[in-house]
Amino acid sequence: MTFEIILVLAILLVGLVFFITEWLPVDVVAMLIVAVLLFSRLLTVEEGFAGFSNEGTITIAAMFILSAGLSRTGLIIYIGRILKKAFQANFTIALAFTLFTAAFISAFINNTPVVAIFLPLLLQILNETNNSPSKVLLPLSYAAIFGGVCTLIGTSTNIVVNTIAVKQGQPPFSLFEITPLGIFFFAAGFIYLFFVGMKFLPERKPVGDLTLSFGLGDYLTEIILTKESGSINTSLKDSALLKNLGIEVLEIIRGDNERFIPNANTYLLADDRLLVKCKVEVIKELQETSGILIKPGLKWADSKMSADILLLEAIVAPNSFLIGNTLKNIHFRHRFNASVLALRHRGILIRDKITDIKLLPGDSLLLEINKDEVDKLKESEAFVFLSKADTPSFKKSKIVIALLTITAVVLAATLDLLSIAVSAFCGSILLVLTRTLTLEEAYKAIDWKIIFLLAGSLSLGSALEKTGAADIISQQILSLSGAGGPILILSVFYLITLILTEIMSNTATAALVTPIAIVTANSLGVDPRPFLVAVMFA
Repeated sequence: MTFEIILVLAILLVGLVFFITEWLPVDVVAMLIVAVLLFSRLLTVEEGFAGFSNEGTITIAAMFILSAGLSRTGLIIYIGRILKKAFQANFTIALAFTLFTAAFISAFINNTPVVAIFLPLLLQILNETNNSPSKVLLPLSYAAIFGGVCTLIGTSTNIVVNTIAVKQGQPPFSLFEITPLGIFFFAAGFIYLFFVGMKFLPERKPVGDLTLSFGLGDYLTEIILTKESGSINTSLKDSALLKNLGIEVLEIIRGDNERFIPNANTYLLADDRLLVKCKVEVIKELQETSGILIKPGLKWADSKMSADILLLEAIVAPNSFLIGNTLKNIHFRHRFNASVLALRHRGILIRDKITDIKLLPGDSLLLEINKDEVDKLKESEAFVFLSKADTPSFKKSKIVIALLTITAVVLAATLDLLSIAVSAFCGSILLVLTRTLTLEEAYKAIDWKIIFLLAGSLSLGSALEKTGAADIISQQILSLSGAGGPILILSVFYLITLILTEIMSNTATAALVTPIAIVTANSLGVDPRPFLVAVMFA
């Protein structure tokens, strides 16, 4: 075993640890891997940066733009009208239609925006038709995933596997080559969800009031500052209320008409009414504090909010800049002029020390915000909103253009008129030229974290192949599997990929496992095609 192989295997091992633990953001880890490979001269400059110009990387970026183009047209609104009538008529038939629709769309655009678009729409429909969201949302997620493996462009991992295979001399996959197997998986998953999985899903009706849903009834109260209060004529940040008692002032009611969300420099005045959030034991301290009156018997709810102030539930989006950051680090309240009242983090409801929690995709935040600031919050694209306040402006006049563009991209690739990379790239440019998307919207549509992660993972895969480390790993897998034959080895690769993709990025997993799978198939003297398909589906 050469020094180069040992070094690459060490980089791979350290990289896997960081990918799995996420001590650093995965895209940063990927770039560090590229830097180490270049610094150690295991790869040339051209080889190290080849991941950025890779056909798969370009294709995935273009597919993000095409997905955004279809999303911004508001096609989902028309689908929503059909879904609402269906759920009013028959829940089972409506659910089946929802899953088939989500799977079909996911076969051609990225599944994450598909779910993000369906989510608020379905929640509203299910609420209006008095159906349980818990019976629909998880099946929706699975349907989108099943749909993603029905075509080559349905998910980024398929494109990654195909790109690496072509680079190593394998014939490219056609757009619908994996469709028969994808349909089989979808059918099996669909049958399971309907006849088995549904029995395990709880019947949870939504709690209409967000303050009750997040369990804030005992944490919100209203106090009145009298002339004797030591906090009068001091800024909020310097007041004894915050310094000594650690409460959070969410809203100030001044006089008969003025009601607003304060900032750190807001001065407190006599007779101000303050909506505050604090622990139950702190409320007892407030009762004994001079110059403070607590309104007795007050129960706060959504209906108590001002017409200009909203309570919103927002979910951290998969590509949000908030991921890995705390609310304190990004100065959330100052940036968005909004207060976070509570947080659901990994299924746990948190009401205290929220600003110190590192946010993850899927975390749910209960926000108090002025109506005028909602647009600013939506423009950040950091959240998926679950409330009716999220009413984006769609470009309905561009629906036909977006549909024709995506259809042309698919046909050009299917008929071998253009490669999928070229057709998707041209389609993305067409969406911008026709103003279906602005240039800024096109740039925002690309999940740059995935692009950088992919580029770094491809470079590491190249290093494994160039140094012969892939052969060493392949030999170890073959020796551990004994004389089981190609089918057993294929099953081992499926299992390895399945396990890795549960604990780290599926894109990185595909980029690392694919070259090893090809080497192993060649060592066995069999066609690598089944191994590549196994990696795609696993």
